[in-house]
Amino acid sequence: MRKQDADTYIHFYDSPLGELVMSSDGSALIGLGLVSQQAAGTRPQEKSLPIFQETVCWLDTYFRGRAPSFTPKLKLSGSDFQKRVCEIMLTIPFGETVTYGEIAARIAWERGIPRMSAQAVGGAVGANPILLIVPCHRVIGAGGNLTGYGAGMERKIQLLKLEKVDMTNLVMPKKKSGPMKQPLPRKLHPYS
Repeated sequence: MRKQDADTYIHFYDSPLGELVMSSDGSALIGLGLVSQQAAGTRPQEKSLPIFQETVCWLDTYFRGRAPSFTPKLKLSGSDFQKRVCEIMLTIPFGETVTYGEIAARIAWERGIPRMSAQAVGGAVGANPILLIVPCHRVIGAGGNLTGYGAGMERKIQLLKLEKVDMTNLVMPKKKSGPMKQPLPRKLHPYS
């Protein structure tokens, strides 16, 4: 293993979404995302850390279509607002969804203010550095609209189906003409 930044270590995981890269400060998970979304550069060497082993166990369970019974140790980054949105996303149960507006209403209530912008929440959701474990794919738009997902709308839909979310009241995005930007390497679950 080699340090990517001053005190950051990485580990790769071959997932049904494509290759994922985990990052850690040595004790907590600080990032999880698609390798294809990372900046190009030299691929560092890997070495196992306990937090990476724990995260691999979580991912293996998740991709078998089951809710993991634990959450790896996380260290959230970003502004206080972004961290609070991530903390709220961590409370969304496996197989359920919430709207940006519901998160905004919760934060407004916590802050004792009349209203919080759902768009501001959307920006914080989009800045989530730890995909899947901090389940930003479970956040949807008003009226059941399936809105943006940094890893691609096709992946968001497949993750919700993997979790057996009732899709009947969700509004699928209109398909754009042309090929997908990032094709999916394989199905998430052999029985989906």
